[in-house]
Amino acid sequence: MRFTDGIPAIEPYDPPATADLPVGVARWTPDPRRAVLLVHDMQRYFLRPLPARPRDALVRNAARLREHCAALGVPVAYTAQPGSMTDAQRGLLKDLWGPGMRAEPADRRIVDDLAPADGDWRLTKWRYSAFHDSGLLGRMREAGRDQLVVCGVYAHVGVLMTAVDAFSHDIETFLAADAVADFSRAHHALALEYAAGRCAVVADTDTLVEHLEYVGYAAGHRPRTAGQPRWAVV
Repeated sequence: MRFTDGIPAIEPYDPPATADLPVGVARWTPDPRRAVLLVHDMQRYFLRPLPARPRDALVRNAARLREHCAALGVPVAYTAQPGSMTDAQRGLLKDLWGPGMRAEPADRRIVDDLAPADGDWRLTKWRYSAFHDSGLLGRMREAGRDQLVVCGVYAHVGVLMTAVDAFSHDIETFLAADAVADFSRAHHALALEYAAGRCAVVADTDTLVEHLEYVGYAAGHRPRTAGQPRWAVV
């Protein structure tokens, strides 16, 4: 891939299968009493370059995470760039990515399937890490939350940098392997490999949902209304 300023053309690809996910070091388990779900940069501008593979799976799995987290009382946070940044606001991002998105709904709006609900945390995104000058860390501390489940784009850029930053703040982080997407399968796999070995638990959406529901159910947080899942706690 030749890097140019802006998001490159993205060829269709299938994300790594569950059987191919890297085996990580951390053995944390997501807990609905401790977690926040971060929907990272799922704005129209960022999803527009993605072909149906992997876009459809990305949106579907992120929406599923959002639905289950909301039902379990897990706060849902959204990052979104403001668009039409001045040169001072954009800083060095402009050197690598150009001027970025416009402050127009066609660019800024979160895709419809993941539209924020009343009460969700809406954070302005300025740099790769969702923690940079956004208030996310303060919100988590105030809410007594020390876990972060991350989905969104792009896996090897903002998603991975956010996971590293979360780890640096002693926040247990979970990267939803099939609810992120990237410039290519190789970039996608690179992000998962690094995260699993250095800063996060990498798991698919099914596993994350089952763990959240199991822990919540066991703690009496919320009774289940559907059939019991096949637990696969590690």
